[in-house]
Amino acid sequence: MSTATLDKAISNLPVKGFLKIGDLVIPQGEELIQAIKDLKKEKNAIILAHYYQPPGIQDIADYLGDSLQLARAARDTDADMIAFCGVHFMAEAAKILNPTKKVVLPDTQAGCSLADGCSGEGLREMRKKYPNALIATYINCNAETKAESDIIVTSSNAETIIKSLPEDRPIIFAPDKNLGRFLMKKTGRDMILWDGSCIVHEAFSMERIAKQLAENPDAKLIAHPESETPVLDLADFVGSTSALLNFVEKDDSQKFIVATEEGILHEMKKRAPHKTLLPALVFDESCNCSECFYMKRNTLEKLYLCMKYELPEITIDEELRLKALVPIEKMMELSKTIK
Repeated sequence: MSTATLDKAISNLPVKGFLKIGDLVIPQGEELIQAIKDLKKEKNAIILAHYYQPPGIQDIADYLGDSLQLARAARDTDADMIAFCGVHFMAEAAKILNPTKKVVLPDTQAGCSLADGCSGEGLREMRKKYPNALIATYINCNAETKAESDIIVTSSNAETIIKSLPEDRPIIFAPDKNLGRFLMKKTGRDMILWDGSCIVHEAFSMERIAKQLAENPDAKLIAHPESETPVLDLADFVGSTSALLNFVEKDDSQKFIVATEEGILHEMKKRAPHKTLLPALVFDESCNCSECFYMKRNTLEKLYLCMKYELPEITIDEELRLKALVPIEKMMELSKTIK
């Protein structure tokens, strides 16, 4: 089977429940876990996974983290291969930061609504309209978009970075308008916002969450700043993925309603096993949780295949990589004190 054929076959696999591609039989259960561990050792590979990944992937990862933490791990690893269990822009950022390493992604169709909705060309047009503006771009974007930015931010460091930017320069913030509005409120900086949003975080229903709070008066609502403003205004705490985890672990409350991608509950339950965690309700009344379809495209079976065949591989034109590296390095420098 050719590389191109296998690449396509992996991407087209169902999210759950398959055993073989052509003549290739894929291990299952504990044999699959062991096979992945054997491949990791054989290929001197590291598995990086985001908190929104399926539980099995979170459990087998060498490093579990948010976007900032994973960027650092990708930059600092001495492994020969990085198996990145997240979405495409995250694996791409790993390649930008560590170009000598082979970076593979279990499924190339693991994308992002934010990244898909913001282009480098679009930012160039905004720069023409606001020539004196600095462009601060959320890390949830592709390499071309990063290359047109002055600095990159994550939800963990965005407030610190926005406050550090010169006050005599206007700021264009892309692509998440909800995070942008939250940062304007936190920093007092007026910003020109790109009209983008995360399909997962926009699915939360303020009305249903308000009812959920009324039915659980002892619960605290915690939310990721990609959520819409009415949800954030209801929240007892707003923070990045890692900040939400830390809050649940350390706060005295015993019950939390969590307004972010439901994959985070797996790690929250590990850190706070005796606390009650409820996924915030979404508009669709047939579902009590919110999942990122893109994040959940990655499976243990696909991870096994991408490590075995070292594909789909993330590659980036060197000129583009170097241009995109500049704003990422600025972010990393300003984020040294953030855990």
